[in-house]
Amino acid sequence: MLNSFQHLVFSGFRSRNPSASLRASKFGMTRSAKTMSGFTLVELLIYMGLLSIILVVLSQIFGSILDAQLESQASSSVHRDGRFILSKLSHDIHKAQSIVDPAAIGEQSIDLQLTIDGINYIYSLDNGNLEVSDGVEANNLNSGDTTVSDLSFTRIGNSVANAKNTVRITYTITSKIVRPKGMETKDFQTTIGIR
Repeated sequence: MLNSFQHLVFSGFRSRNPSASLRASKFGMTRSAKTMSGFTLVELLIYMGLLSIILVVLSQIFGSILDAQLESQASSSVHRDGRFILSKLSHDIHKAQSIVDPAAIGEQSIDLQLTIDGINYIYSLDNGNLEVSDGVEANNLNSGDTTVSDLSFTRIGNSVANAKNTVRITYTITSKIVRPKGMETKDFQTTIGIR
């Protein structure tokens, strides 16, 4: 329904120039103000506000997911390397014929030297990596995601003849993966004897 002003304008427009009226109706210019489509400024501001709230919530969820992933990677790399080093040392000490270093009961060393099948193996730290060397080549026991520190080997046992050679091993593994709570660190300690 047109108000009186609009009725006068549109009716006068049509009556004065019939071809212009035809062109105007062809291009949709004769619609009333109530039927015109589009968004008002208030509607646009409301939509933009809702969109920004949704984006903030989604970015916080995404950030939480990334933090959880870093936490999981750091923790799993420390535990995986710690268990692997323990099992490798346990396996090699059980196979060893003798413990060369540390030599005496109660002696503590940062290196462990074992004799297995006539070959001397040396376990030592090199730039945060626990290496095992047979004199020809050296291999890291920990992955590139972790560092090993505070490594010590202590010879324990008694002085009775034919007593088993036993070593207490302690070390700390720290993850290189940076997480929001800081670095993941775990201390390991075990005692292993020759069989």
